[in-house]
Amino acid sequence: MARVLIVEADGGSRGNPGPSGSGAVVIDGSTGEILAEIGLFGGVASNNVAEYKGMIAGVKRAIEIDPDAELHVRMDSKLVVEQMSGRWKIKHPDMAELAAQAREALIGTPVRFEWIPRLENSRADKLANLAMDMQADFSRPE
Repeated sequence: MARVLIVEADGGSRGNPGPSGSGAVVIDGSTGEILAEIGLFGGVASNNVAEYKGMIAGVKRAIEIDPDAELHVRMDSKLVVEQMSGRWKIKHPDMAELAAQAREALIGTPVRFEWIPRLENSRADKLANLAMDMQADFSRPE
């Protein structure tokens, strides 16, 4: 059975659009160990763009950690989860471009998207806010 990596991702914008940040955490599904934390400062962007960028960064890092793993992406963005699951149409050109980037990164990778309540996404939210506060990208471990 393939290893499962959990990607918790979030994004936010102060102003919407405004200064934005994205965060992602990669977690070993069997041990709960945090394998990576990522924060991205996105400049002026909408919260939806920031949500997508956090998810893409988390997915790419998870695939770097274990290219053979199954991914379980957990987010509090109903929009991203429903669009990436194919249940909602993507009408906005920025979202369509980001969804295409995500799909390209996920080629050949089994993935499941799950919506979670905001309170269950505090780790990724904290990283997104830290990136906005710092106005810089960061990654742990490098």
